[in-house]
Amino acid sequence: MFECFRSSSGEILSRDDYLADFSRVHASDIGLLAKIERGQTFQEQGSPSWEAFAAGDWPRALSLAEDDRESIASYFQDASERGLVFRRLRVVEFPVSPYLQWEMHVLRLRSELGEEIRVLAAGEIADLERDAQVPEVVILGSSVMYAVIYDDDRKGAGARRFTDPGQVRRTTAEFDALYAKGEDFSEFFTREISPLEPPTAHPPSTVLH
Repeated sequence: MFECFRSSSGEILSRDDYLADFSRVHASDIGLLAKIERGQTFQEQGSPSWEAFAAGDWPRALSLAEDDRESIASYFQDASERGLVFRRLRVVEFPVSPYLQWEMHVLRLRSELGEEIRVLAAGEIADLERDAQVPEVVILGSSVMYAVIYDDDRKGAGARRFTDPGQVRRTTAEFDALYAKGEDFSEFFTREISPLEPPTAHPPSTVLH
């Protein structure tokens, strides 16, 4: 699975070029936005909620995430009206990382408001990761997909862009197969995330160093 991502193929885009290309395609007539998230720790600088989490203020992090409810609801309502479906597969390692615990609260809000999210334990894809982890993939419709690139601090640094129709079709089918194995987000959240004590975040300057 995901063989096309295991080579050096794909057009390399800088962060700015990736965001611009993503926005352009996203605004076009597409019916699906699908994501696989595999990493367990990222930096989300620019997100007030993440900044609060990284500073160790868990109550404020949750409050700031909730502050986005209205804008997220509007976003998904607009998407629904144009026929755009969002699906996300979140791969999780145990014990859950502090970052992932924070992200799950953000994803709970998105799940409530329209994003179709499923969760898959990393152990379920161990056979696919003998040589390397599955990529962080974003699929937009049937025309383009990206393998997201991160720097050493796990901040977004760009993407590899793929436009071959056959590769996009195969990757979408592979995504669908993994997505079908995932657990409903709300069930996972209730069982695994809700009982956790507030996490202790690592200072951003030490993430993955």
